[in-house]
Amino acid sequence: MRLYDRPYLILAATTLIWAGNAIASRLAIGHVSPMMLTTLRWVGTLSLMIAIAGGAFVREWPQIRAHWKWLAIMGVVGFTGFNALFYLAALYTTAVNIGIIQGSIPVMVLAGAYLVHRTAVTPLQGIGIVVTIVGVALLAARGDIAVLTGLAFNLGDLLMLVACLGYAAYTVALRNRPPISARPFFMALALVALVSSLPLLAAETVHGTALWPDLNGWLIILYVAVLPGFVAQLFFMRGVELIGPGRAGLWVNLVPVWSAILGPLILGEVFAWYHAVALLLVLGGIAIAESGKR
Repeated sequence: MRLYDRPYLILAATTLIWAGNAIASRLAIGHVSPMMLTTLRWVGTLSLMIAIAGGAFVREWPQIRAHWKWLAIMGVVGFTGFNALFYLAALYTTAVNIGIIQGSIPVMVLAGAYLVHRTAVTPLQGIGIVVTIVGVALLAARGDIAVLTGLAFNLGDLLMLVACLGYAAYTVALRNRPPISARPFFMALALVALVSSLPLLAAETVHGTALWPDLNGWLIILYVAVLPGFVAQLFFMRGVELIGPGRAGLWVNLVPVWSAILGPLILGEVFAWYHAVALLLVLGGIAIAESGKR
């Protein structure tokens, strides 16, 4: 059986690549600035999408043009906003923290679906949401109750939390996705992401903090454009195709696990007791929420 027909292998690879994105964001410090990384990532990803989906994009252009406002909002919130905040957060927090907070997205989506679509939430799902929120709060407070009472949170953790809330909103809004095939749809969002990242890059340049990539920076850009930006998207779409969105979505829970392994292993980050407790709470909350599905 081919790798592309093995859902568990390709979904495990997908989450490993996404966790690697957190590592790459930390490795990028001093080699390429966050907004430069965001823009050049989308240049690379869009180039690859043009190669594989350009023809389909042209064929479905009437539908794309008819829904351009919706696509523009989705691209700005789900792609540009998430990635810009993701790479900016890496200046202030660790890859382990980024991965654990990113792992809370499934529960944020569950809560968002209830608020927007009034999707029924069972008591167990409600408990799961609360447990996950406690885990993220413990992580942001670094295990110190004084941080919670003084609201002295790490800026990077707060930026990552906002990024995840935006991506959860994007995911909830996908329920109203227009009738556009997957690859042209993704290419349209990538095009919006590139265009909308340019003002952020301009602001970074005017502020004097823009950093053109050196050799290491280009290698990081190559990684984030090809693997998280392109391969992981195709892998995840294939996983959804093979086992359905519900079961495939559960694999997102592996992102904080991979990050907890890769952060200390590659970056030498400290894995403290509160990381372990937060990880257990986030994964436990998701498990409780999933067990409460109708």
